[in-house]
Amino acid sequence: MDDPLIIRGIEFKSRLWVGTGKYKNFEETARAIEASGTDVVTVAVRRVNIIDRSKENLLDYIDPKKYKILPNTAGCYTVEDALRYARLAREAGVSDMVKLEVIGDEKTLFPDVCGLLKATEILAKEGFIVFPYTNDDPVTAKRLVDAGAAAVMPLGAPIGSGLGIRNPYNIKIILETVNVPVIVDAGVGTASDVSQAMELGCDAVLVNTAIAGAKDPIMMAQALKHAWIAGRLAYKAGRIPKKLYASASSPIEGMLT
Repeated sequence: MDDPLIIRGIEFKSRLWVGTGKYKNFEETARAIEASGTDVVTVAVRRVNIIDRSKENLLDYIDPKKYKILPNTAGCYTVEDALRYARLAREAGVSDMVKLEVIGDEKTLFPDVCGLLKATEILAKEGFIVFPYTNDDPVTAKRLVDAGAAAVMPLGAPIGSGLGIRNPYNIKIILETVNVPVIVDAGVGTASDVSQAMELGCDAVLVNTAIAGAKDPIMMAQALKHAWIAGRLAYKAGRIPKKLYASASSPIEGMLT
């Protein structure tokens, strides 16, 4: 589909971005990534050995010529930790991009938006291309953009829940509020959730558990690949208005009496 997403001059061909956690092994991870058709792969800096390349590493299974690596600060509960791991990834030569997470609650894994705003501002000033993972609050999304975010990544539902997009109206308001790409992250459970996000007008969707946790991760990756394309096409085509009452599909003029 010739409809690239451009962020800070970087072209993304796929609007389905994928995570790399929870797979059985690196081989399965690589096969799922390939099946998804993505060109963006996010890796948790805290959980992946990106410094010592002499040991087996997830990055050995991801061709840097084919995929853009998006380091993330998953598992960071403080601004200081998030900054440290973002800087580590850049110093290791992984990327200037960072999916920024500052988690505020261990049970829900909801973001600490105060810490997120602070970390976004600091990293943006240091030249990072920041993709903050946030809640579905339009006010926070606007403030993240003001702080220098290159895009915003509102959750559809809690991480790993598979509940789908719980509040599509907030996502719509975020789309109308910010002037940067909106990438739904977290909560996606299956293909229809991806399609819904794209039909709302979101610019991309990031998925991990929906693929890694499926009975057949490779098949689910293929399903989500088709889902984002279908949703994007439907969004661009423009859906019909919803009505309370029926309207005939065929014109009534010229009918036999």
